[in-house]
Amino acid sequence: MRLHRNLTFAVIDSIRDIFNEGVYADKAVEKALKRDKRWGARDRKFVAETIYDIVRWNRLYAEIAEVKIPYDRDNIWRLFSVWCILRGISLPDWNQIGDVPERRIKGRFAELSKIRKYRESIPDWMDELCVAELSEEVWTKEIAALNEQAKVILRTNTLNISKEVLQKKLKSENVDTEFVPNHPDALLLPERANVFKTEAFHNGFFEVQDASSQLVAAYLDVKPGMKVVDTCAGAGGKTLHLSALMENKGQIIAMDIYESKLRKLKVRAKRNKAHNIDMRVIDSTKPIKKLYGKADRVLIDAPCSGLGVIRRNPDSKWKLQPEFIDNIKKVQQEILQSYSKMVKPGGKMVYATCSILPSENQNQVNTFLTSEAGKEFTFVSDKKVLAHKSGFDGFYMALLEKK
Repeated sequence: MRLHRNLTFAVIDSIRDIFNEGVYADKAVEKALKRDKRWGARDRKFVAETIYDIVRWNRLYAEIAEVKIPYDRDNIWRLFSVWCILRGISLPDWNQIGDVPERRIKGRFAELSKIRKYRESIPDWMDELCVAELSEEVWTKEIAALNEQAKVILRTNTLNISKEVLQKKLKSENVDTEFVPNHPDALLLPERANVFKTEAFHNGFFEVQDASSQLVAAYLDVKPGMKVVDTCAGAGGKTLHLSALMENKGQIIAMDIYESKLRKLKVRAKRNKAHNIDMRVIDSTKPIKKLYGKADRVLIDAPCSGLGVIRRNPDSKWKLQPEFIDNIKKVQQEILQSYSKMVKPGGKMVYATCSILPSENQNQVNTFLTSEAGKEFTFVSDKKVLAHKSGFDGFYMALLEKK
């Protein structure tokens, strides 16, 4: 493989932005891919995947390269050189690349690969916390799975098309897909492709949504005609799934504290032809109180550490801090206490996170059930999805019923 200067410089600048300026990796990649309209699919793939690779394995590469954040430009070139050597890519004779000790790099890699926190490239605190909560054995398998590149999964929008017909339509647009066992609306892409350019996407036939995430809306057991509240709707992946499961009948109230996210949901809902969604910004306690005791179903897709979706957001390994997890656990319990009041007697509620930590998951549900508000609920069931077992994102969901 031959390196090209303009592609490599895009990678170097992006790594600087992510680690020195705090830019999110997906935004840095998005910006990098707009640098040159002449780049083909292979060029774009190189830029995106190299950025994500260096972010994902940053601790390991930095230890081998003997560099520390914040990185100066020479540091980033050293990281890049380590990436090249470990990938078997010949280094060009550029003045930015000095003498690279190839044997030392390979030797250090072999040594550090025996230590999990270096091999899997994670901060000490995260390694210790996850061992404490999951056990050494489970965490070792889980972090290895979370460091794999995320698969691209589509969710068929059954309001407009069946999974079988969608598969044929995508095939006609040169996008191959496979069915996913136990995920009735999911299609997996064996080869990555820009699905957003397809006619099928513009016609609202599918959304990109991980297979684990697709389990959540189904877990809520919705029926057409119900009044359903999605309390932390965000840009609405699960809201749109709920609409499809309800066959566009009844009412979904999509709520979020960020109006900008609900605006994105409005655009997606229009494309999906999902007409039973109302959007409400949570700008005070009023919108919540108005719905007390009125909902057949309530979904709480709670804010969380996001440890189950690291493969999608590898930079969260470096941006996440232990105090954030402590704080978010308080928020999760407050949300459960407040939003659960919207469920009417005989109604159901799902509490879900994209975390793998019991302290954010079953422990939160147990704390809620022993509280004053929780005494009105009975525990029905829960589902723990781990990446190393499912092959998809780590997730948790619990179904509770109001007496």
